[in-house]
Amino acid sequence: MREGTQPSHLPVMFGQALDGLQVRRDGRYLDGTFGRGGHARGVLDRLGPDGRLLVMDKDPEAIATAHALASADARVRVRRGSFAGLAHWDETAEGLDGVFMDLGVSSPQLDVAERGFSFSKDGPLDMRMDPESGENAANWLARADEREIADVLWTYGEEKLSRKIARTIVARRDETPLLRTAQLAELIASVVGRGDSKIHPATRSFQAIRIFINRELEDLERGLDAALERLQPGGRLVVISFHSLEDRIVKQFIARHAKAPPGNRRMPVEQDFTPVLRDVSGALRAGSDETATNPRARSAVMRVAEKLPAAGASA
Repeated sequence: MREGTQPSHLPVMFGQALDGLQVRRDGRYLDGTFGRGGHARGVLDRLGPDGRLLVMDKDPEAIATAHALASADARVRVRRGSFAGLAHWDETAEGLDGVFMDLGVSSPQLDVAERGFSFSKDGPLDMRMDPESGENAANWLARADEREIADVLWTYGEEKLSRKIARTIVARRDETPLLRTAQLAELIASVVGRGDSKIHPATRSFQAIRIFINRELEDLERGLDAALERLQPGGRLVVISFHSLEDRIVKQFIARHAKAPPGNRRMPVEQDFTPVLRDVSGALRAGSDETATNPRARSAVMRVAEKLPAAGASA
């Protein structure tokens, strides 16, 4: 291991993710969610001088860290943007031996109040992973109608009181604009109540708004398709999810490409199916030692798939 490549705090499921990728010394790998580079540095430590690491992120601060890494290591290539567009990056045209995605919001984003992701730190109500692109949460909440807000809270947060929260938001914004995370968190808490739960009453709503603002589920679907397109036979797809909606998309994607669909008795002829993926792992979770020291790991689910050779091709 090269000195200085490893972060002081290992990212979620670090060893399992690297094992899932099966990094080859001369391979070409893409980290679609660079963050602060924890997993990426682990890949670099396993690559030889001819290996390549491509990194992507929407967050400008993450990209600044990635450029610093690239300036010190010629094996690294950097692109700012969502992994949804990875197939449009010329660097991926040669094919990839592995694609890694660590979904959701990163710890640095949560820790900085000005990013507006956290209900526990008061800051501008933004929530954009790329603060220079798209509509922020405050502007959306100011213009969206009650039904749209309720639909987002229910669809992406599974918030049972979505309609009541949406109704309260619309009534409150007519009196005072919702511009701060503390304002929104307090409003939601007044509707949901705090009860005995250790989970903050605004957790599901904040998560739902963040997912919607950043088009996270749509990007995930596009990114999985792009990864499959660019992976070489034998290449690995490794995805860590922190939310059941994300994990369901990943699970169904792998199953759709790995298993024949159920038979239909109404179909006179059985439909041909050629798998293009192999489900390597099923759902993997962090070990007890990791979850004891890193609460974020408790909700993490990792899935690993391998691209199969084309039909008729030699393995």
